[in-house]
Amino acid sequence: MVMRTRQSQRRRQVLSRERIVETAIEVLDAGGEGALTVRALTERLSTGAGAIYHHVGNMNELGQAATETVIADALPWPVASGGGAGGSGGAEEAGETGGAGETGKAGKAGESGKAGESGRAGKAGEPGRAGEVGGSRGPRECPEDRIRAVALGLYDAATEHSWLASRLAAQLTREPWGAVTPRIFESMGRPLRDLGVPRGDWFTTTSTLVHYVLGATSQNAQAADDVPGDAPPDTEEVRAAFLDTASRAWRDLDPEEYPFLHDIADQMRAHEDRAQFLAGVDLILAGVTASRPR
Repeated sequence: MVMRTRQSQRRRQVLSRERIVETAIEVLDAGGEGALTVRALTERLSTGAGAIYHHVGNMNELGQAATETVIADALPWPVASGGGAGGSGGAEEAGETGGAGETGKAGKAGESGKAGESGRAGKAGEPGRAGEVGGSRGPRECPEDRIRAVALGLYDAATEHSWLASRLAAQLTREPWGAVTPRIFESMGRPLRDLGVPRGDWFTTTSTLVHYVLGATSQNAQAADDVPGDAPPDTEEVRAAFLDTASRAWRDLDPEEYPFLHDIADQMRAHEDRAQFLAGVDLILAGVTASRPR
């Protein structure tokens, strides 16, 4: 009896909200939204439903916590490190790179550096991932580079976690006062403010950029989930075959009726999703720069 009591105490000590959230992310990654059930969690954690509900109020709260955890890891600058109105926000203050008060470690080649990390150059022809700008990250990025890092952090997180995009869209439209939307707006808005956007345009400009980023990430995540047949998603072979089919279909259209599609068919087949995404961010930033007061 004493041994059983000690074993139960050890289980309660090991089980924590953080561990439950981490397990929920693993379940979501493996099976999507529908897979996140109390039964799935109890089986993975070898515990009962009561122990789980002791740490999280309900499954919706757990899903929100999972989303918040992934976003916190994806955004390269902590919100708390920014400056006041008119100042430069983010980690460029005090010459920091990455997390507040520490210099981030180097990320692996072609991979994203997590918050507080500095990433090395990505693959040839591919933009640097979160924590990278132009393949490397210096101690004091300009506002445009900070915006690109935030955008790529969100894009890469949604690519890695296919369930994330729909969660972000739902929170943006249904619960903009929750933990995730304010963090995204703050991370995007501070560098946009530092670009000299007039105060009256802060909300519209930031909303435009946020909606583009989340819309593009959602489309990319949906495309990965819609791979036909039993082929594994997100493989170069599957993607190349899909783009080749689409490109040939565009080229087969009547060139007199569809001259533009006929001309860009090969560009569509050869495009890289991540580079195209970043090009869209740059188009918005170019518009912001061109329209700001001189």
